[in-house]
Parts: sequence; C-alpha cells; structure tokens
Amino acid sequence: MSNKETFSWELYNKAPIVGIVRGVSMEVMLDIAKAYLGAGLHTIEITMNTPGAGQMISMLRSEFQELNVGAGTVCNMEDYEEAVAAGAQFIVTPIIDEVVIKTAVAQGIPIFPGAYSPTEIYKAWSLGASAVKIFPATQLGVQFIKDIAAPLNNIKLLPTGGVSLENIKSFFEAGAVGVGMGSSLFNIKLIQEGDFEGLSKHFEKIKAALL
Repeated sequence: MSNKETFSWELYNKAPIVGIVRGVSMEVMLDIAKAYLGAGLHTIEITMNTPGAGQMISMLRSEFQELNVGAGTVCNMEDYEEAVAAGAQFIVTPIIDEVVIKTAVAQGIPIFPGAYSPTEIYKAWSLGASAVKIFPATQLGVQFIKDIAAPLNNIKLLPTGGVSLENIKSFFEAGAVGVGMGSSLFNIKLIQEGDFEGLSKHFEKIKAALL
C-alpha cells in the first residue's frame, strides 16, 4: 500500500468524527471517500461484516493519503488479525474483548472499544483504550455523556449511535472527544442516487455544526 503512515491524531482532531461505513460496494466506496475528504473529514471505519472489508481497507489505504482508515465491528482475534493484515490504522469494537484490546495496545494501534455501563467504560479505559466508544448511545443520549464525564472525567468518550446533524454539537459540549456516525452521516438516499456532490455538502454541514 502506498499509505504507510500510522493513525494520524492530527488529521482526526481536525474533524473528530469516525464515519462508519457498512455494506457498500468497492466502487461506491471510492466515490464516498472522495466526497468525505473533499468535505474535510479524515477518519473512516469499514465494518468487518461488510463483504470484502479487508480489500476495501487496503484499497483506501493505497488510494488516499489523507485518510485514517480503520476497521469496525471487530469482535474477536480473527477479525482483528484480518483487519490489521489489510492495513487498518485503528480498531473499533462493539464490545469489550480483553485479548483484542490488549493486543492492539501492545502493537501500538489505536483502539476504541464499545462499552455501555460505567463499569464497562472504566474497564475498557483501564485496559488501554485510546477512547471508549459509548455504544449504543441512541437511547442514552447527551445527558448520559454528561453524567459519565463528571465522575470519569479522565476517560475519553466517543458516543456512537444517535448522533446527528441536529445534536452533534451538544455531544461535544457534554464532554465527548469525538463521535461515531453511520447512517446519519452516510445519507443512503444520496448514495443510492449517486449524488456525491450532495453527499459532500451534507458532510460539510455536519462538520460546520461540529465547529
């Protein structure tokens, strides 16, 4: 792959959004990535339950120098090893798998494990998480992030699920260091219509709301 860089926190911090892509084709992914970068977003996650996920990660690493490309829905070491072999620069899990987390930490690969309760969140952080993915945040909402951030103020929180154009700013005001966004970011209607210019403008709106 031509992009040999490790995960860039500098690029991530320009727009701390992890865009979650699931179930798209390789061709469509190229157009999405161009629109994504064009809007000034830099961190994208391909879920491992997407057909051809490994190939997609490798392709994105080769084609886009200014993109942090990670693997999501990593649930076990088999997923992890496939993702890393494909060139994933960061790992996202929906659960706490101690072996996966410890392996990523030992190998210097940023990892965002999924956790729900205060106990799970603290455990994920204690194992060495780069940030803890609060998942699913759909029902928990902004108030939960505020409630968690008060006593666990040293833990970096990355709420995922339920984050939208309308509420993204409030999650950061509540103490989040980033957010994960899937369908609310990758508008399915625009993608199906092939309107990637419109998709880029949608990305720009979300980034502007964040800033």
